[in-house]
Amino acid sequence: MSSYPDTVAYRSIAVTLGQAGHIKELFDVIDSMRSLPKKKFKTGTLERWDPRLEPDIVVYNAVLNACVRRKQWEGAFWVLQQLKQQGQKPSATTYGLVMEVMLACGKYNLVYEFFRKVQKSYIPNALAYKVLVNTLWREGKTDEAVSAVEDMERRGIVGSAALYYDLARCLCSAGKCEEALMQMDKICKVANKPLVVSYTGLIQACLDSGNIQNAAYIFNQMKNFCSPNLVTCNIMVKAYLEHGLFEEAMKLFQEMAEDSNHINREYDKKGLVIPDIYTFNTMLDACAAEKRWDDLELVYKRMLHHGLHFNAKRHLRMILDASRAGKVELLEITWEHLARADRITPPALIKERFCNRLENKDYGSAISCLVSHPVSGSPEFSRNAWLKFFKENSQHFGQDTLIQLLHEASSSLTTRNGSPYPVLQNLISSCKDFLRTQSPAPVVNLTGTPLYSSI
Repeated sequence: MSSYPDTVAYRSIAVTLGQAGHIKELFDVIDSMRSLPKKKFKTGTLERWDPRLEPDIVVYNAVLNACVRRKQWEGAFWVLQQLKQQGQKPSATTYGLVMEVMLACGKYNLVYEFFRKVQKSYIPNALAYKVLVNTLWREGKTDEAVSAVEDMERRGIVGSAALYYDLARCLCSAGKCEEALMQMDKICKVANKPLVVSYTGLIQACLDSGNIQNAAYIFNQMKNFCSPNLVTCNIMVKAYLEHGLFEEAMKLFQEMAEDSNHINREYDKKGLVIPDIYTFNTMLDACAAEKRWDDLELVYKRMLHHGLHFNAKRHLRMILDASRAGKVELLEITWEHLARADRITPPALIKERFCNRLENKDYGSAISCLVSHPVSGSPEFSRNAWLKFFKENSQHFGQDTLIQLLHEASSSLTTRNGSPYPVLQNLISSCKDFLRTQSPAPVVNLTGTPLYSSI
């Protein structure tokens, strides 16, 4: 009997399940409380011992917590019905949780109704006012939300940090940033979380309402009280870009990158914001979309300097586009970066470098791009793929260029052990086929031997 669950144990289980939103499991716990054990106990002198228990207000409040997470308003009415049957009066906290359930389910009229019920029996607590403020916020009743908090304070009720935080966000959504910032003093008196989190929430509220100017104002104001963290800066960088303010985004990014230059030891990181891969990818995507190749080069170089790596899925297309726009150096930097890391070079990158070398008449380097990488089994270097490549680039490479390429490939065809490079075999065959379609005259190599016969 001493090991049989008591009220305290059931409360602990119920609270845990409620916080996780497990309604079905909570009802199983309540059924277990009300049921006799399946196994009979030797009760000894306590023959009339009855282990059955009725859920108390703590268990029912746990059910309401689960209903909030699952948006199950029917469960809230079930709790009220159970309390009524047991002759228990719902507490102010219970009513506050019922209001929270109705808010989560979008039943705003019931939120107001239950708040009036609380007022009749109790002095509403901070939870009830918090739910009321959120409901008024969702309905766009900013002035009424402010009045509700003023009424709470007149009653002498100490608001929670969450309440003032929600009111501040409500004010930001309505464009009343100055009034929102006035709530920060109240938050500071009762808050446990860092101040930067509250300011970031206000910034996000401004952005959710589509007001980048107010978000920027809050961002600048917070610097007088706390340092923005990485999350805050990333939010602002993305917001600036989404609203077409590229220069502002670039300026903030450069400030973050400058901070990282001042870090020599681990404890130097305190108070500084170092860009992460999300920051770099956000800026790179924006630079590529705007075709700002100089800025893209700057951001990309800084990314590699910070020890972050080339990601083919994210960066390959922009590196190719930048190379074709004249930023060949980015192609070379990526090539060297992959070589140092002993990583496989994407076939598209190999072909782009091959194409670049070919345009510069550097035939040896062009061939070296192919034979220095294990590309033999890749479909991008098959005979048909090469033939398609030559046709698509016929305006870039003249016949003389292809003849010289053919000569260089033929002279480099075999490996040191005497076996041919399959990729060069495919290249030579496709090049001959393409040249055959371009000119009826046979083309000879430097020794006078025909490289292919006329049609």
